[in-house]
Amino acid sequence: MNIVCVEPIGINQSQFEKLKSKFASLGHNFTYYLDRKEDPSTLVSRLSSAHMAVISNIPLPQEVLCQCPNLKYLSVAFTGLDHIDLSYCKLHGIEVQNAAGYSTVAVSELAIGLMLDVLRRITPLHNSTLQGGSRGSFLGRELFGKTVGVVGTGAIGTATIRLLITFGCHVMAYNRSEHQKVKDMGVSYTDLDTLMRNCDIVTLHVPLTPDTYHLISSERIALMKPSAILINTARGNVVDIDALALALQQGRIAGAGIDVYEQEPPLPNQHPLTTAPNCICLPHIGYATREAFDIRADIVFNHIFDKLKEFSA
Repeated sequence: MNIVCVEPIGINQSQFEKLKSKFASLGHNFTYYLDRKEDPSTLVSRLSSAHMAVISNIPLPQEVLCQCPNLKYLSVAFTGLDHIDLSYCKLHGIEVQNAAGYSTVAVSELAIGLMLDVLRRITPLHNSTLQGGSRGSFLGRELFGKTVGVVGTGAIGTATIRLLITFGCHVMAYNRSEHQKVKDMGVSYTDLDTLMRNCDIVTLHVPLTPDTYHLISSERIALMKPSAILINTARGNVVDIDALALALQQGRIAGAGIDVYEQEPPLPNQHPLTTAPNCICLPHIGYATREAFDIRADIVFNHIFDKLKEFSA
């Protein structure tokens, strides 16, 4: 079989060569690329003869997939799959498998980091200090004792809850179904509107689906306390970003920490969050740690090797 890794996914050439030798010993051809290209024509040229492929969060629309007639399996080096035309894949028998769990620690730690940054104004005060500023009359706020609403209690949401409890927070949770392991940590589930009204911090950990698109709507943002902050390390379109920017501009909420947007950064010059006050914006780094990338590589290629065994059985 022809197996293609269309981008580096954090692996160096030496690691790729070891994988190539292993695939060759099993009678398969492995091609890898050390650069990341997102344009459809390059993706088609790299994938057109592939039977199996590895890709991360590069968009993979029908216009690309329809020119890959041999493709039967995608090992996705990412948790979310909303960047892939899954309807086309299902219709044409292309199996898609994500790398669930690789970034659980990385994303949950970043969520906590964003909370601390917004509460203590770490990033803006760093910039001010470099420009000769001082503390002046500034007073930050502590994470300890805050009521934090966790929206989505899958693996990442649950890991975030564990960290929040360690920081001395009170935690409320919302999820479509209640998980006993979360309840066992002393966390109560509630409806989303109640959570939005009562929490000092709301942190999002849900996938992007038709049901979660703009789940955090202008109406739900309006429910938040003026002193509350919103953290999003999930998917950009879970939040109505225009409504969030307006709430920040009008001082109706106290701040936000955002790692995800409607599109992958770089953001356009006029993006509403780039001028919103008290908003920490990061270029989608929640999953991007050395440790997470090493775990991810093991997961995606173990999926490939397992699928090869299944195909040959």
